[in-house]
Amino acid sequence: MERALPAPKTRTPHRRSRSGLVAGVASLGLLAGAVAAVAATGSAQASTTTAALSSNWYASAPYLMPEDNNPPDAGAVMDATGQKAFQLAFILDGGGCSPAWGGTSSIDSDSTMLNVIAAIRAKGGDVSVSVGGYGGTKLGQTCGTPEATAAGYQKVITKYGLHAIDFDLEEPEYENTAAIHNEIGAAKILQANNPGLYVSITTAGTTAGTGWFGQQMLNEAKAQGFTPNNFSIMPFDGGFSGAAAQTAALTSFNTLLQNTFGWSAATAYAHEGVSMMNGRTDSAEYFTQADFQTVLDYATAHGLARYTYWSVNRDRQCTGSVDPGLSGSCSSVVQNPWDFTKYTVKFAGGAPVTTPPTTQPPTTNPPTTNPPTTNPPTTPGGGSCTAAPWSSATAYNGGAVVSYAGHKWTAKWWTYNDVPGGSAGVWADNGAC
Repeated sequence: MERALPAPKTRTPHRRSRSGLVAGVASLGLLAGAVAAVAATGSAQASTTTAALSSNWYASAPYLMPEDNNPPDAGAVMDATGQKAFQLAFILDGGGCSPAWGGTSSIDSDSTMLNVIAAIRAKGGDVSVSVGGYGGTKLGQTCGTPEATAAGYQKVITKYGLHAIDFDLEEPEYENTAAIHNEIGAAKILQANNPGLYVSITTAGTTAGTGWFGQQMLNEAKAQGFTPNNFSIMPFDGGFSGAAAQTAALTSFNTLLQNTFGWSAATAYAHEGVSMMNGRTDSAEYFTQADFQTVLDYATAHGLARYTYWSVNRDRQCTGSVDPGLSGSCSSVVQNPWDFTKYTVKFAGGAPVTTPPTTQPPTTNPPTTNPPTTNPPTTPGGGSCTAAPWSSATAYNGGAVVSYAGHKWTAKWWTYNDVPGGSAGVWADNGAC
């Protein structure tokens, strides 16, 4: 992922960036909403007392740059999609092992981000903060030790009352053994010192899952005995063509996780995540809504721990030419506003806002992971079961309860047309009823 830059940087193949090439101005709507929220709560600092959301929302939080790339009003996005959490980017080193937004705006004097966070929390949402990204100087490069690096990030957690944090390990620290040691060590310390903190690790994806430096990072985590909520790869830029290439990379990455940590495939998937890029990528790949649906089907069928993308700033159609080239503030594909964010809502188990309202998934790319012909119903519901019988025509959110074949079942996440007891593993069997 890349912070806002005035011009494109030269990139080496197999190293990931996320477009921040078009720096924008702060959205007046975003800031106006933030000010109103702060007034309602009494002060920006009051935002730090908000209770945590369930982890599925942090696992689905799409990336948002509130100060660059023509930022949208986060509250308006929440209203239009049902999304409850955002991944705010990026914290870098402001000099002398001090955390700063974009490496320039010290958190010590920040009020802008406090206001943005307060606005989101006032609507029942929350944020995670991403540290690192593509380019810039990271704390792991300058702080010297895992303990010092953790102390720097702890300031961010304390300042904003965070319940979640993302370590986006890319260039140049990605290639720096000492920096990766410091970052992974810091993540482990923060995890121990902040009970319940949701920690994600995001790194480059390749068609083989991840590259040499990504494997080095996994090895470092194993050596330190550190297990985050997930290790996520970014399967875009350089060699990816559509969703099929992305799901193949996720399968390969699963094997790498198994081999590194000695996990079963199921355990590896439960610690694996995907972070995509909507529309046109830095390498002029194109990922559409249909690609996002296919990867969502894969993620839910395999029980992935995270499904997110870069970025909400780009989740809208470009004005004028649909594809003006790479942009940090629009997708360069045909879309309605916030189309891609609605897929993260589905992953979280929420009910995406639609116009007109419907519970059906997109008809352009229906789920294929578990067609209705597999494991056909034998005795749906019946007996003394009081829950409504499972229906292949109903979309269920996580936590939904149904009866099927004389058993009671609870949905683990959003699902459509996945038979209870089927290979997708979506439904938890609560026993006979």
